[in-house]
Amino acid sequence: MNHLELIKKVEWKDLKSLSIKEMLIENNISLPWLIISLFLAYKNYYWAALPFSGFYFLTALRQVHNGFHNSLGTGKFLTWLSLYLNSMSMMTSIHAVKFNHIRHHKFCLSEEDYEGKSASMKWYEAILYGPKHMFLIHWITFKKANKNYRKNMILELISISVFVMIVFYFRINFLLYHIAVMFFGEFLMAFFAVWTVHHDTHENPNIARTQRGFWKNKLTFSMFYHMEHHLFPAVPTIKLPKLAERIDQVLPELNKRQTF
Repeated sequence: MNHLELIKKVEWKDLKSLSIKEMLIENNISLPWLIISLFLAYKNYYWAALPFSGFYFLTALRQVHNGFHNSLGTGKFLTWLSLYLNSMSMMTSIHAVKFNHIRHHKFCLSEEDYEGKSASMKWYEAILYGPKHMFLIHWITFKKANKNYRKNMILELISISVFVMIVFYFRINFLLYHIAVMFFGEFLMAFFAVWTVHHDTHENPNIARTQRGFWKNKLTFSMFYHMEHHLFPAVPTIKLPKLAERIDQVLPELNKRQTF
């Protein structure tokens, strides 16, 4: 069964809308983790700050990912602002990531899918590929994106550069820590955000890997419901557990490859 047949069998359109509570969660889910990580780093508790920084990176990725698909429940400007501010805090142009992610859905694991290049690698190759992956994301945006994407990317890269220069000039140690951890997270994106959910799925790319298990999905903030996301990209992350239940009920015979 291909992904188009799957889509016809599962009710999903009612899951697109968000309540006010759900909208507030999706738009602010990363904020507590950022505040706690920065506070602990400010107090020089860097090792204690590290897991909170990791959860910040993961939840910020969830937030911008919903923004890519206009699933934050907010208007155009607030979605843009979310992507811009998270670019500043995540140390990469999120609009460049968005451009390549939309292409990833359109050309999934084909030659034109630059985001998905690491899916065909071995796990350790995907880790080593990380820095090149981040460079390529920006380069492809510069070469192939329209004027609006390029303008947003340049604005974000300039803003990041100014922020980094200020932090280095004034030697703001807790922000130096944050910058270093965010760059490290970005270099692992080719492994965690691509390889883990797409390796060995080239025969049917839109049937990506997924994750079952209550605690696994709680600890990863539902970010590994990737099959569900590829089949129904308009569904916000907060609704993916419900979507997964529906898929399991309607298509129990579907071979769901686990992420981990």
